Amino acid sequence: MLDEVNNLPDVVKQYFIKTLKDRLTTDFNSVKLRQQGQLRTLEKDQWMEFSAREVIVADECSFHWKAKVKIPLGLHISVVDSFNLGIGYGQVKFLSLIPIGHESNSVELNSGALHRYLAEGVWCPTVLLPCHGVKWVEKDKDSAEATLTVGESTVSLVFRFKNGDVISVYSDGRFGKFRSGYQKKGWEGHFKDYREVNGIRIPFYGEVGWWENNKLRLVWKGQIVEAEWGIKNE
Repeated sequence: MLDEVNNLPDVVKQYFIKTLKDRLTTDFNSVKLRQQGQLRTLEKDQWMEFSAREVIVADECSFHWKAKVKIPLGLHISVVDSFNLGIGYGQVKFLSLIPIGHESNSVELNSGALHRYLAEGVWCPTVLLPCHGVKWVEKDKDSAEATLTVGESTVSLVFRFKNGDVISVYSDGRFGKFRSGYQKKGWEGHFKDYREVNGIRIPFYGEVGWWENNKLRLVWKGQIVEAEWGIKNE
């Protein structure tokens, strides 16, 4: 792991050294997260509170996110988003029981889910290593572009760094599903409140949004409540 880090652009190399430290020689492979925060859609201004659990696995290029979202009258909906073997999946249920909608394995969904997986590498940093397929190209002294191919999808994100931490990610065209159907829009995420958990440094706050009419409109704001690392073969 140390050899492949040494061959990366300087700004990316500094990130891994600061983030993983002595874990650069450890086969740290996955993370389990508990999150809480707020979300909304581009079409609505109302924020809804959520609590969620997520598992991200670097070797499998996968994530599984399950959330409980509060809606008016003390009710809730459950939301599942996942990505595995190059296939994206989404499901929504009312009161965790009654299906409202689901989708799986479309070109647009797979691509959008891969964008999300790559961005959420900040919470499972070994996701972003070349051994898991990520190719890094320096953009300037503070940023680098990461490109990843899984299945039939290839996506790129520009990571911006400050003092060895990822502070933002950006794509000028991520697929999202809106009222008019799937569209590619500019998409951006911000990260802060970095903390060390068992020797690994990750951001405990993140927010993402879509660019529309030259303005970034946030649709997700989340706080990490708990993080638990997985070591391969343990």
